[in-house]
Amino acid sequence: MATQHKSVALPLALAYAALIVYASLYPFADWRDQGIAPWAYLAAPWPKYWTAFDLGINVVGYMPLGFLAAIAVIRNRPGTGAVGAVLRATAVGAAISFAMETLQSYLPARIPSNVDLGLNIAGALAGAVTAAALERLGAVAHWQRTRSNWFFEDSRGGLVLLALWPVALLFPAAVSFGLGQVFERLEAAIADWLVDTPFIDWMPVRQFELEPLVPGVELLCVMLGALVPCLLGFLITRSVARRAILLPSILLAGVAASALSAALSYGPPHAWAWLSLPVQVGIAAALIVGVLLLGAPRRLCAALLLIALVVHLSLLNQAPESAYFAQTLATWEQGRFIRFHGLAQWVGWLWPFATLAYVLAVLSRRAPGAPAP
Repeated sequence: MATQHKSVALPLALAYAALIVYASLYPFADWRDQGIAPWAYLAAPWPKYWTAFDLGINVVGYMPLGFLAAIAVIRNRPGTGAVGAVLRATAVGAAISFAMETLQSYLPARIPSNVDLGLNIAGALAGAVTAAALERLGAVAHWQRTRSNWFFEDSRGGLVLLALWPVALLFPAAVSFGLGQVFERLEAAIADWLVDTPFIDWMPVRQFELEPLVPGVELLCVMLGALVPCLLGFLITRSVARRAILLPSILLAGVAASALSAALSYGPPHAWAWLSLPVQVGIAAALIVGVLLLGAPRRLCAALLLIALVVHLSLLNQAPESAYFAQTLATWEQGRFIRFHGLAQWVGWLWPFATLAYVLAVLSRRAPGAPAP
């Protein structure tokens, strides 16, 4: 009999909803009452200026939310039925969109729109209907059986993290697969907060400036950054054979996400500019190490994953952001990718630390058995 798993749809839906909130209210500055009812946009006429991209992104942006919310209802409340799941998921999307558009009335940098609200609801409805159709076709039940055969019962957190890893890679990184490089920005942010307070004297003074990574250390960072999600996959996968399939799949997903990020940042002709010799060797090294660890016990995989994360974050945060990388960030944070800013940046910053917490939780539990051959 297949093992009953907790659904990954609910935590993914909550994470996606949080990212929508961040992207909708960014930059969270200059909040003020503009002297109008916050829901006045509901009666506003059709906007004079709009583009197909704006219309499409408002629909597509809410489709995953509707899809995940409907799947969560189907999994957690089986008696609700497909229609009930669609209605509940659409209501969730409508409520979030209404709240975001209403709050945008207090942000001079954002413009609330009844058209955006309608398109967001349409997107949530389309996603929910897609989920219900897949449920009717048996795809959801098939996924449940596949997940039971492939992954351990306590794999929900690991699957959520694996699903978020390619999203995290969409935000440009100074080093390929280098997620979690936050030290320099965090130090500057704390200094800004404390600049007019007596606590500024408590800030430690660096004895030396951050130095760029030499090619050998960059190679090691790339290898560890690519190996970490592979070890995470090993931690939740039942058998050696399934690990052997998962290993190249994870690496290919990382390469594809990095290429897409480069194409968005520098243009399609430069999609593979990031794939330098140290990066190629680092990916190949991660593949080789992954093959050698295919038969490793789960607890050993968790310990190695913990070590790899700590070393990776330590090396990565001893290097500064390059001038070219800072220019790329300006394109994302202030330019044409501002809509995706909240959907990728925070995931890229926090993913390694969330993985670290997950691994520590796994290590704190009773030692599980080794994977089956």
